[in-house]
Amino acid sequence: MKRIMLIGPSQCGKTSLTQRLHGEAIRYQKTQAIEWSPTAIDTPGEYLENRRLYSALLASANEADVIALVLAATAEICPFSPGFTLPMNRPTIGIVTKSDLADATAIEQSLAWLTESGAQRCFITSSQTGAGINDVISFLSHKELLCPTL
Repeated sequence: MKRIMLIGPSQCGKTSLTQRLHGEAIRYQKTQAIEWSPTAIDTPGEYLENRRLYSALLASANEADVIALVLAATAEICPFSPGFTLPMNRPTIGIVTKSDLADATAIEQSLAWLTESGAQRCFITSSQTGAGINDVISFLSHKELLCPTL
């Protein structure tokens, strides 16, 4: 499986998604620092929310095969600027989490924000129900990934 780097605001479900991708039991665990595994790089939401920490995201992206912009379906704003991952020079996907907590209109809004922010392909998931998780795993297991947007 390709190594994925998850970037998103606090409480959007990055760690739960990582646990689900690894087949682990879901347990709340606040990510305090960048956590590395052979298949995932889980970043704290504060690294996105504090622009002074962007350099840590940029440096960590060098170790990833694909960047995932993660946004909860319940998000009220988009924390990513248009083309947010362009300097990372990696294929970018969008992952909508917590789809079990939102209606179709909210999910569509999250998808639109992720696409505008640079996601070349998007997935709708729920770590609680497992919806969409296999689609993400299947994507990460393919030999070929998307080309980075330049």
